[in-house]
Amino acid sequence: MDTEKAQLKEEYHGYVFKKIIFIIFCCLVVLIVAGIAATLGGRDIGFFEVYELIYNHLCGVSYPSGSVEWWDDYAVWNIRLPRIIMAVIAGVALAVGGVAMQSVMNNPLADPYTTGISSGACFGAIAALVMGLTISSVLGQYGIVTNAFLCGLVPALIIIFISRYSNGSPATMILAGTAISYVFNALNTLVLVSSDADDISAAYLWQIGSLDGASWGDLPLMFVITLMGSVFIGLSARKLNVLTLGDNSAKSLGLDAANFRMILLILLSVMTAAIVCYTGIIGFVGLVAPHIVRMVIGADNRYLIPASMAFGAALLLSADVIARVIVSPSSLPVGVIMAFLGGPLFLYLILKKKKEVW
Repeated sequence: MDTEKAQLKEEYHGYVFKKIIFIIFCCLVVLIVAGIAATLGGRDIGFFEVYELIYNHLCGVSYPSGSVEWWDDYAVWNIRLPRIIMAVIAGVALAVGGVAMQSVMNNPLADPYTTGISSGACFGAIAALVMGLTISSVLGQYGIVTNAFLCGLVPALIIIFISRYSNGSPATMILAGTAISYVFNALNTLVLVSSDADDISAAYLWQIGSLDGASWGDLPLMFVITLMGSVFIGLSARKLNVLTLGDNSAKSLGLDAANFRMILLILLSVMTAAIVCYTGIIGFVGLVAPHIVRMVIGADNRYLIPASMAFGAALLLSADVIARVIVSPSSLPVGVIMAFLGGPLFLYLILKKKKEVW
């Protein structure tokens, strides 16, 4: 008996060790890709020099105004680093949202955009850009972001209403989210039909997703909401494991599946709206990242959540690097690269998926 216990304990430690190693590997990939991304731009700055500049900036080192080091520090800290951090935050939020949504809906095809939040946020941004219809003109440049954020919550409220008052199943909520997306997409098209070329160009970036123009002022809201949401979802990993067993099994184990699902839907709606209102619609991160990680380390949400967060950040950062390398010195919108990478990859995962991971 003692031998069997020792063997089981050893197997469990190996089981956990494999998952931790994968998480650490993904985090290291994020650091490496971030360093590569920081070398891209008009100024030629080396990989290790980038990290040296960041370290010196954090330590308060100053350079003579107008010197080579001053311009290098300015380029890395004020232009390249905000874009990198935005990609990391967006990748983390969309990936952890994908994990949670797939567990909540008990459907491997669910992602943070399933509820139509992205279409609602996109409509809010387009209405502000093209028609000047902002929720608050006092906020100035943040009026568009506020518009997108609040309009992105409208589909979520509709889904929550359907879930609460019609006892809708996860499949019903997915179908309702799809229907809402079609409605908002039609509204977007209706607005753009009567717009001029400049407005259409600006609105187009919102529809395909872009990290261009990222600044430090864009990051606090994204970071705070992503941090709070990720911590809550991480602490709820065991409940998510129970929820994947089905509502009846969850109830027998003491989990109110309907209320827990509603809380997560509200949280995921806020997280997704906070990302979309700055980056636009960047697809496939919430679908592909959890699938790949699940095939490598399994479906235990205690490890799947942090691993997907790290992998999602690495995936979106890598896509942005590819976008900037292909068309230099300018870049393609990262949403285009994610579509090229995510579409075929997701199709491959569907064809090769292992049923046991679910």
